[in-house]
Amino acid sequence: MNVPGGVIVLDFGGQYTQLIARRIREQEVFSAILPCNASIDEIRGMRPAGIVLSGGPSSVYDKGAPVCDTSVLRLGLPVLGICYGMQWMAHSLGGKVVKAEHREYGPATLDRDKDSTLFHGLPTHLKVWNSHGDHVIGLPSGFETVGRTDNAVAAIEDASRHFYGVEFHPEVQHTERGSEILRNFVFEVCRAKKNWNRASFVSDTVEAIRKQVGDARALCALSGGVDSTVAAVLVHRAIGDRLSNFFVDTGLLRRNEFQETLTFLRNRLGLKVEGVDASERFLARLAGVTDPEEKRKRIGAEFIAVFAEEARRLAAAANREMRFLVQGTLYPDVIESVSVKGPSAVIKTHHNVGGLPKDMPFQLVEPLRDLFKDEVRLIGRELSLPSEILLKHPFPGPGLAVRLLGEVTKDKLEVLRGADAIVVEEIRRAGLYDKVWQAFAVLLPVRSVGVMGDYRSYGYTIAVRVVTSEDAMTADWAHLPWDVLEKISVRVVNEVHDVTRIVYDISSKPPSTIEWE
Repeated sequence: MNVPGGVIVLDFGGQYTQLIARRIREQEVFSAILPCNASIDEIRGMRPAGIVLSGGPSSVYDKGAPVCDTSVLRLGLPVLGICYGMQWMAHSLGGKVVKAEHREYGPATLDRDKDSTLFHGLPTHLKVWNSHGDHVIGLPSGFETVGRTDNAVAAIEDASRHFYGVEFHPEVQHTERGSEILRNFVFEVCRAKKNWNRASFVSDTVEAIRKQVGDARALCALSGGVDSTVAAVLVHRAIGDRLSNFFVDTGLLRRNEFQETLTFLRNRLGLKVEGVDASERFLARLAGVTDPEEKRKRIGAEFIAVFAEEARRLAAAANREMRFLVQGTLYPDVIESVSVKGPSAVIKTHHNVGGLPKDMPFQLVEPLRDLFKDEVRLIGRELSLPSEILLKHPFPGPGLAVRLLGEVTKDKLEVLRGADAIVVEEIRRAGLYDKVWQAFAVLLPVRSVGVMGDYRSYGYTIAVRVVTSEDAMTADWAHLPWDVLEKISVRVVNEVHDVTRIVYDISSKPPSTIEWE
């Protein structure tokens, strides 16, 4: 997809690259991501208004460090380098980058030395979020220092050439007024015009799906969450009744979820959905498995096996091959699982990305692959989906298998289902469900001593995890009222058999992930 006058993001492998593009799209300006080694002709052919150089995990001095064609700096276009992007730009133009004596990870204060178009209308002191081990100590000719943190030159510019660099990450929500910094770059520096909105995304995506699928049939992996539901509605708009939806009971769903979801999808949304009970085969595949990566891969492979069987059944009935599989894959799934545009680090395998088998019998249709969940919710609103779908908390594709640490068994799943149902129920009762990103229970592979009815008990430990987030790329633990935590703890210990201890997870992302596995 190419919309002239947008902003190109060149990806050096940063975990937050797509977040940069998303922040630009929030300004209703088209943004596309290209790998850092994209040809200068491809970049020029997209007729951008400006270029952003992303962050990345490397040092500019690493062997095989990612680079892009330095002709990017001679196109006459505004350029904003972020973190590694700033370091690469400074290094390429004759500046000096060194390994920092003290690395900067997490919050810091930016103190500005001078006025700058990039920071127009912003305070001279800002809370910013860092993630870097190198920093710039020598500026290229023509550059000036705009701002500093305690440990580093944090913002630089060559205003005459419209080159800007920031060592921190304006794209993450933990940087104070970071979106305004990017807005200044897009509109004040690049002079871009608004050319992107939700309606155009829907129409462009539907047309792209029609071209991809042609006159073939497709099968959709529908779970009842916002991602797969929005994907199903988009594909249905494109190919109509040639789409068949399936909701699979893996045996790893929450309490009553299978039947309640099928009823909702059929009665409220009017979707044709077949339910497939594959619980025994999934649990058999997980027997004896404790490694979380192996769990994800086995679940991903089993999903494909189930869909392949259903596709063969439908193809035989209709005498027409099912060639495409629709998934509600989002960008956070992708960036944590595989290196996409640039050399990003693999964090964990998502069952619907890195967990898929190599000999896939389908071509994938993933209309939401470049979006974040809150963007998907906005698309769902554009499609007039009900709030029950739009505000539903995320639930991992591998289900409770990655919230049950260690081997997955039916008995442990029942313990976890009971605890999880209480956590969600109490969060709803407190009026907090729509105010937090996720709330769930985790069953730990830890037993501890308790006292119940004057007798010694020795039961499981449940961790309660509640986080706030905007896009799942970063998250903070929710500061729940004490009385809510107390109600959860008392109810779980009293109502769920074989649980003696409740702990509350107060770790943020990063360094933790939202899910435990």
